Amino acid sequence: MEDSHDPDLAGLARLKEAHQRLRQEIGRVVVGQDAVVEQLMMAIFARGHCILEGVPGLAKTLLVSTLAECLSLQFHRIQFTPDLMPSDITGTEVLHEDRGTGERQLKYMPGPIFANIVLADEINRTPPKTQAALLEAMQERQVTSGGNRHVLPDPFFVLATQNPIEQEGTYPLPEAQLDRFLFKVYVGYPTRDEERQIYRLTTGQNDFKPSKVLDGSEIPKLQALVRRVPVSDHCVDYAMSLVRATRAVEADADQPAFVKKWIAWGAGPRAGQALIMAGKARAALEGRTSVTLDDIRAVAKPVLRHRLVTTYSAQSDGQTPDTIIEALLRDVSARPGVNQLDGQVAQVFRS
Repeated sequence: MEDSHDPDLAGLARLKEAHQRLRQEIGRVVVGQDAVVEQLMMAIFARGHCILEGVPGLAKTLLVSTLAECLSLQFHRIQFTPDLMPSDITGTEVLHEDRGTGERQLKYMPGPIFANIVLADEINRTPPKTQAALLEAMQERQVTSGGNRHVLPDPFFVLATQNPIEQEGTYPLPEAQLDRFLFKVYVGYPTRDEERQIYRLTTGQNDFKPSKVLDGSEIPKLQALVRRVPVSDHCVDYAMSLVRATRAVEADADQPAFVKKWIAWGAGPRAGQALIMAGKARAALEGRTSVTLDDIRAVAKPVLRHRLVTTYSAQSDGQTPDTIIEALLRDVSARPGVNQLDGQVAQVFRS
């Protein structure tokens, strides 16, 4: 298995090294938020999109822009407002006149969505019509304008932010669009020591610029490598059991009793796909050659929390999506089987 000439195993070593360096470089600019940084990196290498939810002033924009700089990726920030139109995001056709010939023709002018990393700031501030403009870009990685398709850069990620405090004048994202996001990441307050360090860092002279860790052209290759990380039937079945346990309409005998009381609508198959892909990304970033149950458990909250619709009973009982997921992780057990496939890794990667 330890074949240094295997390009895929060498790629895993490269990804592990890049992971460690990314954490160091980002940590020199953004204080704390280690779990958020980790989840963002998993999403990027799993080729998924993220929602970041947190109050203003927690360095969400700085974190995303620093990550883009370390990965040598083009970064655009779009401030979502109630008057923002779909064409303000995707671009539009404009009439262009050739000064030499006088000929006029429509020419497509790309919008700010044409970047590797797009920060959709306060995405719930804009009406559904404009929110929907992101759906095709997120799912198909292309934009259609004037009947023509325009391919977005590769890699392409949408990182959307939401403010959980102010709900007046907002337009909550529909479930169909929420399901397109691999993760929903909570950005919390810093600890006391971290906050003191933030004050010191941001009120003095700090000219530090993060170093580039990866070239943007390497990322699609590393994403393909992550997809090839093997996962055992045992782990697939556990991910499926977690997802199926969220559905009150399922008749599985081992479904926890609280599900029908607390969950109105559960997660669909895309949640299971997200658990497995995020588990692969977590394993690869740590340089491991297969997915374990711990990988599935570690990504369960960011994968499932925005895919559960809770009941009034759950809210009256003080239950949140996170506490329900914790209960699921406690009560849904893995069936007997082989946990990982380390012995088959070389064969899988060379196939």
